Amino acid sequence: MAEIGTDINKAAALLKSGNLVAIPTETVYGLAGNALDVEAVSRIFAVKNRPRFDPIIVHVTGLDQAAHHTTVIPEGAAALAEAFWPGPLTLLLKKNETIPDLVTAGMPHVGIRVPAHPLTQQLLEQLPFPLAAPSANPFGYISPTRPEHVNEQLGDRIGYILDGGPCSVGIESTIIGFDEKGQAILYRLGGLSLSSIEALVGKVVMRTSASSDPRAPGQLKSHYAPAKPFVVGDLNKLLRNQNVNEVAVLSFSKSYDVPHQFVLSPQGNVEEAARNLFTAMRTLEKMPVKLIVAEFVPDEGLGKAINDRLTRAAAKEKD
Repeated sequence: MAEIGTDINKAAALLKSGNLVAIPTETVYGLAGNALDVEAVSRIFAVKNRPRFDPIIVHVTGLDQAAHHTTVIPEGAAALAEAFWPGPLTLLLKKNETIPDLVTAGMPHVGIRVPAHPLTQQLLEQLPFPLAAPSANPFGYISPTRPEHVNEQLGDRIGYILDGGPCSVGIESTIIGFDEKGQAILYRLGGLSLSSIEALVGKVVMRTSASSDPRAPGQLKSHYAPAKPFVVGDLNKLLRNQNVNEVAVLSFSKSYDVPHQFVLSPQGNVEEAARNLFTAMRTLEKMPVKLIVAEFVPDEGLGKAINDRLTRAAAKEKD
């Protein structure tokens, strides 16, 4: 298994030598490598078993470093960065030649963000390059929100996990791009609410539909999935005619009379539910059950992103 620790200097040395390190962010843990090194990026794809048509987000120190690796930053993107970086917002920007095509799956745009975790911010400041860092889990599986989650999934394939404790947001970043006219486009729902974005840049066009040729990460139909069958819908109907001893329940705020369950937020708080979502999926799939049933949360604020993850986790087709 991988070593878990808080030694930023060790993490930096490993990354400078072309190795991969799992890093904490406020959203989920990332599997990081030198974004400018094709060999390091290739290792990320190999370790995750990630298809090379699925682009990777690049983590930077701030807007200045983002500008160094892109050709233009639209006015709306700059305004969002000023308001929400560091934070769970990824901006899809036109890349320049410094970013390898492998990072963007051959696309002309690269997803860039500034993580809001102090350890990773300190790490980035020590490095002469940005970090390519998708979630630190096997491709398509549940994203990790604690260092032990990373160790369970990838501990035999990487050497070091930078321990930043539990992730404070718990779901991946929101991805926003802009067209030639400056219109904001939402490619992935995430840890920054759509209402917060629209309050700054106006109405946002939605392009989050499933794709086998994604423009941005997190657009595949089947993703974030536990190893056991996972169904989302009306829990009362889903539990009807089921052997309750063989079914695990993932609910928003209500407790059910079943032996295996996880309540995301007894207080009915969508932010708490987001923090607990991936841990809940991991907990339930380890229970002695044959099926996991879940319900949608209120479709507002971060609830929209939670429902997106639940829908993709329940998708049966693999793109």
